[in-house]
Amino acid sequence: MNLLSILLQAAPPAGGASSYTGILMMVLIFAVFYFFMIRPQSKRQKEIKKQRDEMKVGDSVVTSGGIYGKVKDIKETTVTVEIADNVRVKVDKNSVFATAEDIQTLAK
Repeated sequence: MNLLSILLQAAPPAGGASSYTGILMMVLIFAVFYFFMIRPQSKRQKEIKKQRDEMKVGDSVVTSGGIYGKVKDIKETTVTVEIADNVRVKVDKNSVFATAEDIQTLAK
């Protein structure tokens, strides 16, 4: 049995007004999911995209693998990150995030 059939069986229509309670509960559940899960996630994704678009050479970043470094070159889909003296790694732009220090200065 799926969740929809369980919800519909839990509130059988006994009258005119109670037939809408099942639909109303489903709308309420969707609204709760939207405001507590979907909306904050999409807001966070927009912030990350904005940070990636504003990234410039010399910024401190961390990759999704946990490697800290400084941006040395930015292409359309890749970023070259210097992780040590004369050690440069080319990574996908989607796997680079601003460091905690950069985020704290943006919040102030």
